[in-house]
Amino acid sequence: MRLNRASFLWYACSMTDITIFTDGGSRGNPGPAAVGVYVIDAAGAVVLEHAQTIGNATNNFAEYQAVATALEVLQKHFGKKTKEMEFEIKLDSELVKKQLNGEYQIKEPGLMPHFMLIHNMRVAHFPNLILTHVKRELNKEADRLVNEALDGK
Repeated sequence: MRLNRASFLWYACSMTDITIFTDGGSRGNPGPAAVGVYVIDAAGAVVLEHAQTIGNATNNFAEYQAVATALEVLQKHFGKKTKEMEFEIKLDSELVKKQLNGEYQIKEPGLMPHFMLIHNMRVAHFPNLILTHVKRELNKEADRLVNEALDGK
Protein backbone atom coordinates (compact mmCIF):
# COMPACT_ATOMS: atom_id res chain seq x y z
CA MET A 1 0.00 0.00 0.00
CA ARG A 2 1.44 3.37 -1.03
CA LEU A 3 0.27 6.53 0.69
CA ASN A 4 0.81 10.05 -0.51
CA ARG A 5 2.16 12.52 2.06
CA ALA A 6 -1.27 13.93 2.98
CA SER A 7 -2.72 10.44 3.52
CA PHE A 8 0.34 9.38 5.52
CA LEU A 9 0.07 12.43 7.78
CA TRP A 10 -3.64 11.85 8.36
CA TYR A 11 -3.01 8.21 9.14
CA ALA A 12 -0.06 9.03 11.37
CA CYS A 13 -1.60 11.84 13.37
CA SER A 14 -5.35 11.46 13.60
CA MET A 15 -6.56 12.35 17.12
CA THR A 16 -3.07 12.35 18.68
CA ASP A 17 -0.81 15.18 19.84
CA ILE A 18 2.36 13.23 19.11
CA THR A 19 2.92 10.18 16.95
CA ILE A 20 6.02 8.07 17.46
CA PHE A 21 7.29 5.44 15.08
CA THR A 22 9.68 2.98 16.70
CA ASP A 23 11.73 0.17 15.30
CA GLY A 24 14.37 -2.15 16.61
CA GLY A 25 16.42 -4.58 14.64
CA SER A 26 19.41 -6.82 14.72
CA ARG A 27 21.63 -8.22 12.06
CA GLY A 28 21.96 -11.88 12.86
CA ASN A 29 19.22 -12.30 15.50
CA PRO A 30 21.03 -12.17 17.83
CA GLY A 31 23.61 -9.82 16.44
CA PRO A 32 24.54 -6.15 16.27
CA ALA A 33 21.35 -4.26 17.10
CA ALA A 34 19.97 -0.74 17.06
CA VAL A 35 16.81 1.26 17.69
CA GLY A 36 15.15 4.09 15.80
CA VAL A 37 12.61 6.61 17.07
CA TYR A 38 10.86 9.02 14.68
CA VAL A 39 8.51 11.57 16.27
CA ILE A 40 6.04 13.87 14.53
CA ASP A 41 3.43 16.30 15.82
CA ALA A 42 -0.24 16.50 14.81
CA ALA A 43 0.64 18.68 11.81
CA GLY A 44 3.18 16.14 10.58
CA ALA A 45 6.24 18.20 11.49
CA VAL A 46 9.22 16.23 12.67
CA VAL A 47 9.74 16.78 16.40
CA LEU A 48 12.80 14.61 16.75
CA GLU A 49 14.70 11.63 15.43
CA HIS A 50 16.78 9.32 17.58
CA ALA A 51 18.96 6.39 16.59
CA GLN A 52 21.43 4.38 18.61
CA THR A 53 23.15 1.04 18.66
CA ILE A 54 22.42 -1.22 21.63
CA GLY A 55 25.10 -3.91 21.32
CA ASN A 56 24.20 -7.50 20.47
CA ALA A 57 20.54 -8.38 20.88
CA THR A 58 17.63 -10.28 19.36
CA ASN A 59 15.04 -8.55 17.21
CA ASN A 60 12.41 -8.76 19.97
CA PHE A 61 14.80 -7.29 22.55
CA ALA A 62 15.58 -4.45 20.12
CA GLU A 63 11.87 -3.79 19.52
CA TYR A 64 11.28 -3.51 23.28
CA GLN A 65 14.34 -1.30 23.65
CA ALA A 66 13.01 0.97 20.89
CA VAL A 67 9.75 1.56 22.80
CA ALA A 68 11.62 2.14 26.08
CA THR A 69 14.02 4.53 24.36
CA ALA A 70 11.12 6.41 22.79
CA LEU A 71 9.49 6.96 26.18
CA GLU A 72 12.80 8.10 27.71
CA VAL A 73 13.48 10.52 24.84
CA LEU A 74 9.92 11.88 24.99
CA GLN A 75 10.14 12.35 28.76
CA LYS A 76 13.34 14.37 28.34
CA HIS A 77 11.89 16.40 25.49
CA PHE A 78 8.46 17.22 26.94
CA GLY A 79 9.05 16.88 30.69
CA LYS A 80 5.98 16.93 32.93
CA LYS A 81 3.72 17.87 30.00
CA THR A 82 3.62 14.20 28.97
CA LYS A 83 0.89 13.56 31.54
CA GLU A 84 -1.55 15.83 29.71
CA MET A 85 -0.52 14.96 26.16
CA GLU A 86 -1.79 12.18 23.92
CA PHE A 87 0.80 9.88 22.37
CA GLU A 88 0.57 7.04 19.92
CA ILE A 89 3.48 4.70 19.37
CA LYS A 90 3.33 2.88 16.06
CA LEU A 91 5.53 -0.17 15.75
CA ASP A 92 5.78 -2.97 13.22
CA SER A 93 6.16 -5.74 15.81
CA GLU A 94 2.67 -7.07 16.43
CA LEU A 95 4.07 -9.43 19.07
CA VAL A 96 5.61 -6.63 21.13
CA LYS A 97 2.51 -4.45 20.75
CA LYS A 98 0.26 -7.27 21.97
CA GLN A 99 2.58 -8.15 24.86
CA LEU A 100 2.76 -4.52 26.00
CA ASN A 101 -1.03 -4.20 25.77
CA GLY A 102 -1.52 -7.36 27.85
CA GLU A 103 -2.99 -9.38 24.98
CA TYR A 104 -0.16 -11.93 24.87
CA GLN A 105 2.01 -13.48 27.55
CA ILE A 106 5.72 -12.77 27.65
CA LYS A 107 7.44 -16.13 27.44
CA GLU A 108 11.02 -14.84 27.18
CA PRO A 109 12.25 -13.97 30.71
CA GLY A 110 14.87 -11.59 29.32
CA LEU A 111 12.12 -9.26 28.10
CA MET A 112 10.48 -8.82 31.52
CA PRO A 113 12.75 -5.95 32.67
CA HIS A 114 11.84 -4.00 29.52
CA PHE A 115 8.17 -4.79 29.97
CA MET A 116 8.26 -3.54 33.57
CA LEU A 117 10.20 -0.38 32.63
CA ILE A 118 7.72 0.47 29.86
CA HIS A 119 4.72 -0.33 32.06
CA ASN A 120 6.01 1.87 34.89
CA MET A 121 6.80 4.74 32.51
CA ARG A 122 3.28 4.51 31.06
CA VAL A 123 1.72 4.69 34.52
CA ALA A 124 3.97 7.50 35.80
CA HIS A 125 4.37 9.71 32.73
CA PHE A 126 2.26 8.57 29.77
CA PRO A 127 -1.34 7.91 30.87
CA ASN A 128 -2.62 8.80 27.40
CA LEU A 129 -0.45 6.40 25.39
CA ILE A 130 -1.73 4.10 22.68
CA LEU A 131 0.33 1.36 21.06
CA THR A 132 -0.60 0.49 17.49
CA HIS A 133 0.74 -2.14 15.14
CA VAL A 134 1.54 -0.87 11.64
CA LYS A 135 2.80 -2.59 8.52
CA ARG A 136 6.50 -2.27 7.80
CA GLU A 137 5.93 0.06 4.86
CA LEU A 138 4.36 2.59 7.23
CA ASN A 139 7.38 2.46 9.54
CA LYS A 140 10.09 3.37 7.03
CA GLU A 141 11.50 6.37 8.90
CA ALA A 142 12.16 4.43 12.11
CA ASP A 143 13.59 1.57 10.04
CA ARG A 144 15.86 4.05 8.28
CA LEU A 145 17.16 5.25 11.64
CA VAL A 146 17.90 1.68 12.75
CA ASN A 147 19.89 1.03 9.59
CA GLU A 148 21.76 4.32 9.86
CA ALA A 149 22.78 3.46 13.42
CA LEU A 150 23.91 -0.03 12.39
CA ASP A 151 25.81 1.40 9.41
CA GLY A 152 27.53 3.97 11.64
CA LYS A 153 26.00 7.01 9.92
